[in-house]
Amino acid sequence: MLKPKLISLAIAGALPGSLLLSSAVNADEAGVQEKSLEVIQITATRRSGSVQDAPLNITALDADVMKDQNIGELADVARWVPGLTVTDQGGRSGSPIIVRGLNTNSSGPGSDGGTVATYINEIPVSLDMRLTDVERVEVLIGPQGTLYGAGTLGGAIRYMLKAPELDITTVQLYGDMFQNKESDSVGGEGGFVFNAPIIEDELALRASLNHYNDPGFIDYNYVVREAGVSKADPDWTDKSAVDNNLRRVADANGETTTTGRISVRWKPNDWFDGTLNYFYQKQESEGRSIVHYQALNPANGLNDRIGKYESGYRYEEPRDKEDDLLSLELKADLGFAELVSASGWSSFEADGQRDQTDLLIRLDYGYEEFPSFSAFTREEEEEDTFTQEIRLVSQGDSDWNWIVGGFYNKFESDASSKEFTPGFGEFAVANFGGEQTRPDNLEYFSIDRSEVTEQALFGEVGYQVSDKLTITLGARAYKYKVSAESGVDFPLSNTLFNGADPNTIEIVVSPVEPQDDSGNLFKFNANYQFTDSVMAYITASEGLRIGGSNGISACEEGDSKTQVGCAMPNEMLYEADTTTNYEVGLKSTWLKNRLHFNAALFNVDWDNAQISGATVIGQLPYTSNAGSANAKGVEISTRAIVNDYISMYATYAYTKAELTADAPFLFNVDGTDGAKDGDRLPGSPEHQFSLGVNYSTEVMGDKTLDINYGLTAQSDIISKVGLRDSGETLSGYGISNLSAKLTGDMWSATLYVNNLFNKYAFTSVRRDVRDITTSNGAEIQRNYGHYLNKPLTVGIKFDYQFEL
Repeated sequence: MLKPKLISLAIAGALPGSLLLSSAVNADEAGVQEKSLEVIQITATRRSGSVQDAPLNITALDADVMKDQNIGELADVARWVPGLTVTDQGGRSGSPIIVRGLNTNSSGPGSDGGTVATYINEIPVSLDMRLTDVERVEVLIGPQGTLYGAGTLGGAIRYMLKAPELDITTVQLYGDMFQNKESDSVGGEGGFVFNAPIIEDELALRASLNHYNDPGFIDYNYVVREAGVSKADPDWTDKSAVDNNLRRVADANGETTTTGRISVRWKPNDWFDGTLNYFYQKQESEGRSIVHYQALNPANGLNDRIGKYESGYRYEEPRDKEDDLLSLELKADLGFAELVSASGWSSFEADGQRDQTDLLIRLDYGYEEFPSFSAFTREEEEEDTFTQEIRLVSQGDSDWNWIVGGFYNKFESDASSKEFTPGFGEFAVANFGGEQTRPDNLEYFSIDRSEVTEQALFGEVGYQVSDKLTITLGARAYKYKVSAESGVDFPLSNTLFNGADPNTIEIVVSPVEPQDDSGNLFKFNANYQFTDSVMAYITASEGLRIGGSNGISACEEGDSKTQVGCAMPNEMLYEADTTTNYEVGLKSTWLKNRLHFNAALFNVDWDNAQISGATVIGQLPYTSNAGSANAKGVEISTRAIVNDYISMYATYAYTKAELTADAPFLFNVDGTDGAKDGDRLPGSPEHQFSLGVNYSTEVMGDKTLDINYGLTAQSDIISKVGLRDSGETLSGYGISNLSAKLTGDMWSATLYVNNLFNKYAFTSVRRDVRDITTSNGAEIQRNYGHYLNKPLTVGIKFDYQFEL
């Protein structure tokens, strides 16, 4: 009889580990077999070991767990990891990552601010990948600055790909078909994995391809038919006026993602193991998962007619992006130590469009006087990164253990933004005294380029003081440099009023003052093994996020609010911020490995926190610093085998995150209505809870039926620090999932229902409530809205694996 498997989502507090309920067996003198919880092996400590034995805060989810719980992306993972909040905002916007409440920005796009580093195997990347052909996901909660470097203020997430197998040829075929309650179309996912030795026990190839299609569920029913001609806000009481000016786009937040990889592994002997890996992902997103239901100014006639699953954007907002990674990972057993070299070359390209109407109206430049005014922005981004890490990891049975290594990273980016105002140039010639217009009505054009280099030496040394006590010290010495250049042009204004040629773009790209810094990070850990199954640890660790340049040209004397696109002296640069984490944890196993209980208490101090804002002149996005904050709380997880048929797990986290100093300039440049000491931080709940129940039984003689129920719940979140400056409280909610899986020798089929009770919940906000009451053009502004969770979804998936 096949035994059930249960995710060992060891809660973020106690190093909740990726445990699954498997067919691990204990045989007593009578030959009776007992189920037990198997502990998954992890490498997050840079050594192989089990989650339960590692004295740090880590959760690991393996491939079987992710398949059983229908986990396809990071937002799904986060629902089961206490202390981790990932707001699923759809493929168009990405998913902000917040650990232990460490966030000062609005809970909308970009609110993670880079407090968590993500890795594919050994290589740091910035990617929300589809979880296909992944051996496991390791989530380290708490600062990881000594071993993982910059960007780990809150923690690190590692996607560990399945390695090529040297001794077996296998083929896996799988598919998924699902229907969303609010969607007009059926979605699906499918792919294959192929593994084959080229030279048996020495050289092997592994390849996979996955295609995912989510048709979307939010309708853009108010898109202008002809830009610059159609009225974005017609007479809402006149049906013919609405139909003549606007068109409907059903399921406008769909997503299509193609993921593939090829890996070649060479292991010619017992002491060398090398893998060359190429990973590729292309994501085509149709629009934001934002609704404007009851979010517009009540004076606007659109507010009364817009539905619960409708957006009021005037333009479709597609975005295509491509990620690829070429990595070479080499390991050599030198006897006294393992030598590891990890090299990575990654690139990212994106091309997107978004509705820009609201920003230009808000600037009060007269755009709103054009009856058919609307605007959109085209954005292009390119990034290239090279990473190299070399480290030695001690081996053997000595009381001493150590790690020493070096790290180098070079990041280059090139981005441009173009704002178009269709029809406005012609209107300005007729009404504002403009001389001539441009055919493309290109109103704004900007270029930003940056280069970041980071270097570090790091190491850890541990000493086993006694059979029960081990102490570890770690340090990282780092330095970095940020160089940037930027330039802006206002082609339409120059053509209208300054005699510029209608097709000319005159942009001067100027360097911005470089930013560099160096310093040290430290770590202390002590763990005490009370018994073979009960261990406690204490940790003090530091994390860092580098500072840099905002890439915005400096304002010159005479610039004013009528000349957009520059930065004041205090808006040019931002400084590094740091975290210091103090943690006490307990990890324990009971009843012959049938019960696990893990817990942790933590306290995190956050200094010089980086925040997002907008420049005084032009309201361009930029980063600054905002004083200090603190997060404290408890994280608990438990899992158990109840009997031969039922297994359960549960997790809980409580996090209190707040400012510890006044931040008078957090919202306003004049400091008149800033945040205060004690204000709650936004974007994550104070309470998180998850519960999973698995029932497994044998059916039809040799088949296994697994029924899984999962509940994830959270309390409310706020959208702005302390609910100040028009912040909003988003109510807490719970989501239930249910599935039934039938498993044979080489196949499985699963029927599942996600969001079983069709809970309608806002997950975060975009922009501020105050934007709908702005006196200038308030009745036509729509940039304030809510991100929405996915409605009830029913699906069926299959998996077939065989050997050749």
